[in-house]
Amino acid sequence: MCFCGPGTKYPDRPVAEACGFKTIVPAKPDDPKLTDWTTPDPDVFTTNSSKLGWCNVDPEDAYSSKVRFKEECHCKYDGLWGQFCETHVECICINQCSGHGHCRGGFCQCDSGYFGIDCSIPSAYSVAYEWPSWLQPPVNLPDLKNLSNIPINVNAIVEKKRPLIYVYDLPAEFDSHLLEGRHYKLECVNRIYDEKNRTIWTRQLYGVALYESILASPHRTLNGDEADYFYVPVLDSCLITRSDDAPHLQMPEDLRLRSYHTLEYYRKAYDHIAQRYPYWNRTSGRDHIWFFSWDEGACYAPKEIWNSMMLVHWGNTNTRHEKSTTAYWADNWDDIPLDRRGNHPCFDPRKDLVLPAWKEPNPGAIWLKLWARPRINRTTLFYFNGNLGPAYEKGRREDTYSMGIRQKLAAEFGSTPNKQGKLGRQHTANVTVTYLKSEMYYEELASSIFCGVLPGDGWSGRMEDSMLQGCIPVIIQDGILLPYENVLNYNSFSVRIQEDDIPNLIGVLQGMNETQIEFMLGNVRQIWQRFFYRDTMLLEAERQKRLFPEEEAPWSVEVSKLEDGDDVFATFIQVLHYKLYNDPWRQGLLLENETGLPNICSKAS
Repeated sequence: MCFCGPGTKYPDRPVAEACGFKTIVPAKPDDPKLTDWTTPDPDVFTTNSSKLGWCNVDPEDAYSSKVRFKEECHCKYDGLWGQFCETHVECICINQCSGHGHCRGGFCQCDSGYFGIDCSIPSAYSVAYEWPSWLQPPVNLPDLKNLSNIPINVNAIVEKKRPLIYVYDLPAEFDSHLLEGRHYKLECVNRIYDEKNRTIWTRQLYGVALYESILASPHRTLNGDEADYFYVPVLDSCLITRSDDAPHLQMPEDLRLRSYHTLEYYRKAYDHIAQRYPYWNRTSGRDHIWFFSWDEGACYAPKEIWNSMMLVHWGNTNTRHEKSTTAYWADNWDDIPLDRRGNHPCFDPRKDLVLPAWKEPNPGAIWLKLWARPRINRTTLFYFNGNLGPAYEKGRREDTYSMGIRQKLAAEFGSTPNKQGKLGRQHTANVTVTYLKSEMYYEELASSIFCGVLPGDGWSGRMEDSMLQGCIPVIIQDGILLPYENVLNYNSFSVRIQEDDIPNLIGVLQGMNETQIEFMLGNVRQIWQRFFYRDTMLLEAERQKRLFPEEEAPWSVEVSKLEDGDDVFATFIQVLHYKLYNDPWRQGLLLENETGLPNICSKAS
């Protein structure tokens, strides 16, 4: 990370990325500006108001147009706000340090007596009533209402909620350093904070959301000897977005592939836990959980950890699409050596789980209850809005984008003209297949009966969009599983179309009777919250209420009013509970998995 530095008027002002280099003026007015990465721009330090300065520019003068400034310089780093980074704001840390520490750019500096990545682990010397709620197990006491005030002995029964999850406290290079080193505040996190320290939700995947929920859950244990599962929290999306973008994250030995570079980070995390902890070797890692939150999920997991459970949002079993499905070369995993990756599929439904991707809360959609909109108000038969490939304006150039599936759909049913002015061969009035972005996107989904779920660069979030707006998902991606597809009855609320049957899509949908459609819509309404990260939003809502007790944010109001239902985290825990008693490898396992303190804690010193 670069700053203006000593000798300037604003030494702590960031000089991020292109800011410090010369800009190449475009040859044509509409062409984009390019950065000359070989030529530093000394004008960022100028005090001459007629030049495009930065480090010595007063915000008041710039806002009133008294001086010029370089527009390529702006406030990218977390913890700063305003065009000139003049306002210090809250950074994002895991669980915001649980109220027991200070967040410093992504790293929690814990108060005395608290430990862990989110300062949620109290000292052994603290008293129980000061412990965080997740560490206080429910205690069943007999009804004492009718008893006298005479002191009595009570046998308290302490219950702990299974499954119990032990979260590894990894070295900072795997988590907090990656948070601290973000070049762009919106990367790899699900929220930032504005100039008033109010929450701004982002669209970034699900790694932080799940991590925070586990850390704050009563299913968490600090005793590895009683744990049913072991969670390994490598913040992979923070790593991928910075790969080859910092001196300590160079990739010359990794074929310049972000996928290969990330594999090596996971392998180093494996080396750490296998050498420093006794738990891995008990089951060869089968009770360990790793999350892979980037486009193609665990395709590039190192062979050493493949016995474990993989959490992904891209369940490619490789039964049809055997190779990398991304059109972005740096994420392609085909060339990773077999001695590093092994020969495993991207997803094994017998042990792994696809989780929904993170979707930022939309208070308007929640208030309108779009997921509950009845059949009579859904007038569009089929809806898909997204990039349709090179035949359309602003489409991805690569033929391999979406494995060609979106392109096939558009060729048959495109409702917006392509570059040649042509519509799809079977275009019809009540079918929308368009690349045009719409400000009414969620409303249009909620006005449709069926909604397309098709891949992009690997993963896309169309399944979540469909479910959250109450639309029946139509899945077109052979051999690639969607969230919970190996544990839920997908036939009861979705439709699968084989890629080769795309020309018959509308005929199949038109052939479904109203009873079938009402049945599916009803099931979507019943389970939509399983695709919504309500738990992590409520955790943030409570933190915001403590800061702003008199003025609750609209998203917090609407999320808090939702009926209690099984959200993403609750469903994840239910799956772990089922696997705990049904995974074949656990049957007859000779492990004394008793709850309580480790033996060493109860021994006399």
